[in-house]
Amino acid sequence: MTLHIAALQMVSTPDVGRNLAAAGRLIAEAADAGAQLVALPEYFCLLGRSDRDKLLVAEAEGDGPIQAFLAAAAQRHGLYLVGGTLPLRGADAEHVRNASLVYAPDGRCVARYDKMHLFAFDNGRERYDEGRVLEAGTAPVAFEARLGGRAWRVGLSVCYDLRFPELYRALMQPPCDLLVVPSAFTHTTGQAHWELLLRARAVENQCYVLAPAQGGLHENGRRTWGHSLVASPWGTLLACQPEGEAVVLAEASAGHLAEVRQQLPALAHRRL
Repeated sequence: MTLHIAALQMVSTPDVGRNLAAAGRLIAEAADAGAQLVALPEYFCLLGRSDRDKLLVAEAEGDGPIQAFLAAAAQRHGLYLVGGTLPLRGADAEHVRNASLVYAPDGRCVARYDKMHLFAFDNGRERYDEGRVLEAGTAPVAFEARLGGRAWRVGLSVCYDLRFPELYRALMQPPCDLLVVPSAFTHTTGQAHWELLLRARAVENQCYVLAPAQGGLHENGRRTWGHSLVASPWGTLLACQPEGEAVVLAEASAGHLAEVRQQLPALAHRRL
């Protein structure tokens, strides 16, 4: 049993309309290539000139043009769509949730995960703190993608979550077949740690990892690392795109997943 998956790499702009048009093109390209589960990057809909731009386009859960676009795209192409992240309204007018919504082939929203770990970075030259605008999520989330008579358990996470292996351990009860990590890694941190961390999460959890990313120089002057990739349960890099808009395709094999876990039953050997 094989699952055809795709990570979509974007270079999003401060214009929601242009970003949705770009996402639509990439989703259609992935669908035409046979993808059954497609994932967009973090902030696919908006990389603004200021963090506070998120407040201006934030939607209520279940209502708004960004969510309508995702639902329609999933239904039009008959696939599971992990909608990267979009800003959903928080507890007050000054904060939003960085939410990853998942849509089934019939257009229904079947999962929502709010990014739990909020990124902050200061090396003396670059300074950033997501907590000024974002409100942290509180719980891990996984869902089942039912395709071809098999249920694939898919764990959700976002960008900075990647540095917290305890989140992924929580998602492995019961074990996931696939972990999805939509991201907008900075060029500095991505160059140092992106591939290393993704392959580590694949190896330690013995599952596939699908990591769609922002990748390039954005209109707001920010440069993201890109390198959207797919890693196997053995940690092998199956596909990768350094920069620029792209569809990164790979196949997840249920047989290979079972073989890795049988030959080296590390998940069964856990004590914590």
